[in-house]
Amino acid sequence: MKTKTLFLAAALFALAACNSLKDGEYSLTLLTTNDIHGRYFDSTYVGTNTAKSLFAAKYCVDSVRAAVGADHVLLVDAGDCLQGDNAAYYFNYVDTLTPHVYPRLVQYMGYDAVAVGNHDIETGHRVYDRIAAQFKSYGIPFLAGNAIRNDDGKPYFPVYTVVKRGGLKVAILGFTNPNMKAWLNESIWSGMHFENLIPLVQQDVDAVIAKEQPQVVIVAVHSGTGSGKGEALESQGLDLLHSLKGVDFLVCSHDHRPYTENADSICLINSGSHCRNLGLGELKLTVRGGKIVSRAHTAGLIPIRAERVDTAMRTAFHADYEAVKAFTLKEVGELKSDLRTRDAYTGMSDYMNLVHTLGLGCSPAQISFAAPLTYNGFVKAGTLIYNDLFTIYPYENQLFVVRMTGEEIRNYLEFSYDKWIQTLSKPGDHVLRIQQRDDARTQQTGWSFVSRSYNFDSAAGINYTVDVTKPFGARVAIASMASGQPFELSKEYFVAMTSYRASGGGDLMREGAGIDTDRIDERVVSRYPEIRNILYNYLMDIGSIDPAVTGDPQRIGRWSFIPQPLAGKALEQDMALLFPKR
Repeated sequence: MKTKTLFLAAALFALAACNSLKDGEYSLTLLTTNDIHGRYFDSTYVGTNTAKSLFAAKYCVDSVRAAVGADHVLLVDAGDCLQGDNAAYYFNYVDTLTPHVYPRLVQYMGYDAVAVGNHDIETGHRVYDRIAAQFKSYGIPFLAGNAIRNDDGKPYFPVYTVVKRGGLKVAILGFTNPNMKAWLNESIWSGMHFENLIPLVQQDVDAVIAKEQPQVVIVAVHSGTGSGKGEALESQGLDLLHSLKGVDFLVCSHDHRPYTENADSICLINSGSHCRNLGLGELKLTVRGGKIVSRAHTAGLIPIRAERVDTAMRTAFHADYEAVKAFTLKEVGELKSDLRTRDAYTGMSDYMNLVHTLGLGCSPAQISFAAPLTYNGFVKAGTLIYNDLFTIYPYENQLFVVRMTGEEIRNYLEFSYDKWIQTLSKPGDHVLRIQQRDDARTQQTGWSFVSRSYNFDSAAGINYTVDVTKPFGARVAIASMASGQPFELSKEYFVAMTSYRASGGGDLMREGAGIDTDRIDERVVSRYPEIRNILYNYLMDIGSIDPAVTGDPQRIGRWSFIPQPLAGKALEQDMALLFPKR
């Protein structure tokens, strides 16, 4: 059956290739973005720093259009547009009456299609349904062919669109990440489910070729590049590259890793994230006797320079920027001492104590799990503005309180720390799981963590130690609850955690605690709003963030790496590699 499908795809593609083309040379340039994460404006709102943005991307896009001719250029985005920056948050949740700025930016820039990302779904039905409707009114499709309605089995979003460029008929198909349930609670995407990209993408490509007979096919997926070994549901880029037939360009995303690959008849493009690059695909066709006799593809990346912006676009959206800036600079309270997110990697810290305090404040939570979500952020003591809350908590995660046994809690922590540290056998060894490399995702050059630090959960509400000289499974020793009451492996506790974690993000619940996250609703006893909102409400109630309050050991407990001074010295050495003095 698989072989038959591939032959069908090739036959259909050959049929489409000769569909009413005049003899001659044809060219097409594909430009791509992905994972811009709300990087709409070229300002950081505070101070005079500039940021790579859609304003700079527009300058770069128009430079290409001027060089090759606008009629030969396509512009496609592969998702995660609606989360990650103050501007996205503001138009998602604060000003919901003004037409959302992102579709207006997309229309201004002349995008041909936008695929749906997992962080776009994370915003909730009220946001992404509104965005989809606004896109539709502009004639721009918001594509996700594998988001399937539960009631009638049809796609929730459009599957594809057809455009004409340079005398060529082009079909653009879009798909979102199939692993949605691993990160997001079903309430956020109620009424639909997400199908595996393999074999669905090929099936949809075949159907579109049969119906539309395009000469060029582009597939945009919100999926990581991956390894090509079929190992990761969330990263199927290379799996698709090696299997798709009848497709010219495959646009990937999600992992923030800039990457291109030219195969025999298809190119993969992943531009990275945050408007750092434009993805570039170039296609040249030769038609003789009404048939395409040659087809040549290339792929690459165009670096975007922050200072080169479309000034007309900046002017056109200045009022939107000013509204976001005013919101961003709003004073929200006082910070009694500096917060450094990197301090979380070596033990208890004022930063993590604050996040745990927020979790433990959500009834009936007795224990809190949380991880540092900003890799290397800093907030200076003094008056806090709303912008600082994005540094402290950058994501729109909700907070859940979940039932877990003591044994599940201990196993969860063992799994978390095994991603974070490795067994220290002698002085001079690394204790943090780090390696020397250039990490495209964090923009960290040199040493970086092997795993993602946003999965390094610690706990509060209990007293425990983590022995760095012990192997996995024997490191975490829980002495008692923070109050001094006994901690029992057989007893059930109420644990505060993010909706991301409860739904399976990072695999700590499933692989660590051994909990089936497909049935997590059976364990959730309370649901709270976004954690950044909980932080804002805390400031409105208390007025300040004071380490003397958020670090109360009777409430949050104590934990540390042992034995000392061996663990402390090793941590100090590794942190010097991760964060060298400049």
